[in-house]
This record gives sequence, structure tokens and C-alpha cells, in this order.
Amino acid sequence: MDRMIYSVYEALLTGLDEALPVSSALSGKQWCLAATEQGTGIAMHTPGSSRPPMFPQGLEGLPLFKASRALMSWNMEEASFGLAAVNAFYNTPERMEALKAALPEGGHYGDGIDFSGMTVGIVGHMRGPEGLREQAKAVYILERSPKPGDYPDTACDYILPKCDLVIITGSSLINKSLPHLLELCRDAYTILTGPSVPLCPGLLDFGIDRLAGLVVTEREAMFRHVSGSVPGSPHHLGCPFMLCR
Repeated sequence: MDRMIYSVYEALLTGLDEALPVSSALSGKQWCLAATEQGTGIAMHTPGSSRPPMFPQGLEGLPLFKASRALMSWNMEEASFGLAAVNAFYNTPERMEALKAALPEGGHYGDGIDFSGMTVGIVGHMRGPEGLREQAKAVYILERSPKPGDYPDTACDYILPKCDLVIITGSSLINKSLPHLLELCRDAYTILTGPSVPLCPGLLDFGIDRLAGLVVTEREAMFRHVSGSVPGSPHHLGCPFMLCR
């Protein structure tokens, strides 16, 4: 991986707690979860185990700073757990209070953006902000497993450089596509969004304008939601927060 890729991940992995252990790590069909005594993080459960894991015995019991390095794994399922461990560190109420970060109740990551006449790329099959499709000049959805109407993600190189606004799923950190995506949309207003997103201010140094993630507040309920593969969004078990540059 080149320097740009290393820099993005170094921003996330530098300074994590060296003593705090991962107390729980579990998954369901949709999400992975990692928890410490101080925080709970989730990340999209991304399939792909063609490569052996870095930590064959799993992440439970490992120091957080070590477990989080599973995010660098090319075993995508293990990398999903690694990102959940990263989020267990960053996405806590205490850190958000210290950063004075907030997304008003009922708010959305697209609040305050005028979509009129914009060309918009959405990486990941997401609905997008309310009113986007009515106001924008064009909306392109780019997806690794495309649904009817979507573009395959290989179209990113052709479409994203001409976009004014790009909305990217946080799971792009798991599959390692985020650094390249940021290069493609360097002239666009860029939002990284979803429950997988680490609310790490250092990520804003790489051209991301908004980070919109989830802070888990209903810990035990989130354990049940994840392990039981409960359908639907986990947002009701946490609070949305946003960091902007």
C-alpha cells in the first residue's frame, strides 16, 4: 500500500489505548461489534475470508491498540471487527463531549447543503438525504454489489471526478477503498457516513468535509441487535454525531 493509504490508517490507529482490553467481540449477519469497559463500536460485517486472519483466536482479550490493527487485515471479516474496535475507542459520549461535536436530534448528515444543480455520487447503496434526487442535477449510486439502477463500483474512476458532492459509506475503510475514493473526489464536498464511521478528527485532514457516525448508548440492546441479526437500522440504539472541518 502506498503512503496515502498508510497515512489514512495511521491517523486512526495512532494513539489508541495500549492497556484497555477488548472485552467482547461478536457478530451477526449485518454487523460486527467490539466493546471495552469504556465504549462499544460497531461496523458493517463485510464478507470475505480468502486471506488468513491476523489474529486467528479473535480479538477478545487483546489490548485495544493491537485489536484495532485487524482493520489492516485483507481478511474482510476480520477487518470488520478491527473497525468495530476502532469505533469502540473513538465513538463514545465522553469523546464527543470533549470535541463539542453534535448532530441535532432528528438531524441528518446532509443538513445545510443546497443540492440544487449538483452532480452527486453515492458510494454504497444508500438512500441519501431527503430532497436530494429532486434538487440535484444528477445522482449516481455506485455499489460493489449493484442493485437495479446502480453503477458497479468500478465506475468510480469515471464518475466521481465530475461530482460536486460525494457521499461515501464508512465500510470503505474495511475494504481499503477509501484512500483511492478520496483521491478521485478531491475537488468535491465529501461526506463519510454510517454506523461504521470512526469519529476521528484526524480523518478530516484527508479531504473529508463531514464525518457522520453513531455513538452506541444502548449497549446491551446493541449486543442483542448485532448477535441476533435483527433486521433494520441500529441507529435507534445510539446517537448520531457529526464532525466537520
